[in-house]
Amino acid sequence: MKNIIYILALLFSTVVFPQNEMLFEQANTLYNQGKYAEAIDKYTAILDTENHSTELYFNLANAHYKLNNIAPSIYFYEKALQLSPNDKEIINNMAFAKNMTIDAIDVIPETGLSKFIKNITNMMSFDAWAKTSVAFVLCFVILFLIYYFAYSTINKRLAFIGSLISLLLLCVSLGLAFRKFSIDKNNKPAIVFAQESKVKSEPNSRSEESFRLHEGTKVQVLDTVNSWKKIKLADGKTGWVNSDDIKLLHNF
Repeated sequence: MKNIIYILALLFSTVVFPQNEMLFEQANTLYNQGKYAEAIDKYTAILDTENHSTELYFNLANAHYKLNNIAPSIYFYEKALQLSPNDKEIINNMAFAKNMTIDAIDVIPETGLSKFIKNITNMMSFDAWAKTSVAFVLCFVILFLIYYFAYSTINKRLAFIGSLISLLLLCVSLGLAFRKFSIDKNNKPAIVFAQESKVKSEPNSRSEESFRLHEGTKVQVLDTVNSWKKIKLADGKTGWVNSDDIKLLHNF
């Protein structure tokens, strides 16, 4: 049974991948000809096959930007950044797209130790921090064995100090790995797609309106109650919006 599934998957990939490459080339040609809506259709057809790439999201965002589709352009720039977070071209283009948004939201700056720890934590992914922790475990074991079996006093002292340093670095990397896991788990960004969204104080249409948001604004989703999402803005404001008004930026 497993062999049949493997063969079917292989056959599917040999058909779909060349087809996606052809669609991508066609979409790029349409984009260069200024036929942005048609290019979007081609790019979207590739997405429907569960294909994800920085280039695909970036080109799709550019096509939407050309048509002044604010929310979709920012959404797909954000998707591209999830795959290539340090790409300057994506960051620059998204800055232009965000200039079209209406909402001006001040970002609360992080300072001091909190900012330092966050920057260190985000230097690597959870998997990378976990692998680093495993490497320090191996270093600790090797150095401890050297300490245990060494005859020279100097070698014992160096191995003992090295093992202590490895143990310390192990604890730090483990702490950063768990912190990164917590950040990724709680990180649920979304983009407002509604032209204007009424943010309520409670998760129902009868509650008091707190403020309004417009398309293209990025929010963090904190909670869900029925068809309502509790959101938080970069300036700390919170409220409830209808689930249909926003689109989640799912991580890979």
